[in-house]
Amino acid sequence: MKPPLPSNEMKKKLSCITVPSSPSFYYFNETSSSLQTDTAGTKSHETSPKKQLCRNRHPKIKSFFLMMLLLVLTGFVVFSIFTLLNHPCALAITRILSENKNFILENSGIRDDVETEFWTQPDGMGYRPCLQFSDRYRKETVPIMEDRRKFLTVIVNGGLNQQRNQIVDAVVIARILGAALVIPIMRENVVWEDDSEFNDIFDYDHFKKTLADDVRVVATLPWFHTTTSPVDGSRNRFNASPKWFRRTYLKKMNQVGVLLLRSYDSRLSKNLPSDLQKLRCKAAFLALRFTAPIMELGNRLTERMRSKGPYLALHLRMEEDVWVRSGCLPGLTKKYDDIIHEERKKRPELLSGRNTLNFHDRKVAGLCPLTSVEITRLLKALEAPRNTRIYWAGGEPLGGDLAMKPILDEFPYMYNKENISLPGELDQFAHRASILAALDFIVAENSDVFMQSHGGNMGRALQGRRTFFGQKKHIVPQKRQMIQYFLNKTIPESEFNMIVKSLHSELIIPRIPTKDVTSHPIPDCMCNSSTVAATTTTTYFHI
Repeated sequence: MKPPLPSNEMKKKLSCITVPSSPSFYYFNETSSSLQTDTAGTKSHETSPKKQLCRNRHPKIKSFFLMMLLLVLTGFVVFSIFTLLNHPCALAITRILSENKNFILENSGIRDDVETEFWTQPDGMGYRPCLQFSDRYRKETVPIMEDRRKFLTVIVNGGLNQQRNQIVDAVVIARILGAALVIPIMRENVVWEDDSEFNDIFDYDHFKKTLADDVRVVATLPWFHTTTSPVDGSRNRFNASPKWFRRTYLKKMNQVGVLLLRSYDSRLSKNLPSDLQKLRCKAAFLALRFTAPIMELGNRLTERMRSKGPYLALHLRMEEDVWVRSGCLPGLTKKYDDIIHEERKKRPELLSGRNTLNFHDRKVAGLCPLTSVEITRLLKALEAPRNTRIYWAGGEPLGGDLAMKPILDEFPYMYNKENISLPGELDQFAHRASILAALDFIVAENSDVFMQSHGGNMGRALQGRRTFFGQKKHIVPQKRQMIQYFLNKTIPESEFNMIVKSLHSELIIPRIPTKDVTSHPIPDCMCNSSTVAATTTTTYFHI
């Protein structure tokens, strides 16, 4: 989306975040440029002809120095203007806030007592990360680590967080089969044209070291298996148990030595024995860590967002492919609804789940992403202050400025990685959609409050990590319960706000069998105070 040029009025009033080399924000107001020189209060003084003669004794030397001074000042002015125009703030901020006429960041840090309630963190009820493996599990580790016959290779696909899920499952399946895990092969993302490999995104050494007591991790197959035709592992049933994997593959693996697993996303059961659930948590929360360059930049972006106080990370799911896959409509204009209808006709295979439902039935069932209008009403009902600073994670929404206008009218202080990064800071990750998504993930994970507009792998992964590492506030929109109130045009706004707020009261919800432990780590991977008091051999991971 091309950034619109700001109007003259906008240029006069626009204040924007500049990003110097130090991780803090500074403010720049074009109406008070430092290039202006103060001439007030100066007076010209008459001088006698004799004094003038003395002063002009070397006119050529004086002219030379004046010329040099003029050149230096001119260079300074040109450099300053060039820097401002090429700063991401100069274009990116005006792109997403072009309609706003009161963009005064100096006030964004001021909150009254009512507004600060939005930033209140939930009561963790004494839960802390704890992973305690059984004696049987630890005894079985010895022969697994000594085995040199069986190797599991996996091909993972999809977006970054879908790949994360598959890598976690691969660790657990390797343990189930007693096989060494070869570093996962990350299939090139055809949508984003990203050919990043495991080592480009994740810290291999940390991954291997963290799992040293659970699974043997190797970089490649040994030389004697380089020409081996692996066992085909492309047909895997949904919700498969550990017993199913052993019965299906173990005998063949003992004969051939290598199993190639693919098309296994969401195939492994969510309801596993306690030790395997803990291994799932260990792989997801402790073993999978981004590489140092990604972590360093992600943390710098986090510091910039936090420099003026708390912030909300908002994962917007309003891209064209989201509307196509969900079977829903953006509801902006007929033009955009027609775009979705046509794309869905061309690629009906993209429609995910319950393909017999029409748009209205999906909406009522809570299966559609929240629109910008609905997100705005939800945030206002939850008493988010107007000056809330929002980090926008996600792709460009279908409809661009039209789609974003409702939320920006109410919450104008919105940023993304492009407009809080230094010039050239993202260049090293150009055309690497997965790595750019990793940056969003880091800033969102570190936010004071996180909210997603629609379910998805990123939201579930963040929900689990934010619970495991400190019970940070995470808003999961209760879409099915809210929809009747969104559709009710006569309900008073005050009543709507009261109902919606009650639907999102903070509760610690233990995992149920259909939920993944990586999004709901309680109680499988976390202990409350009473459990801790009764257990003396629990291993705790303090972050």
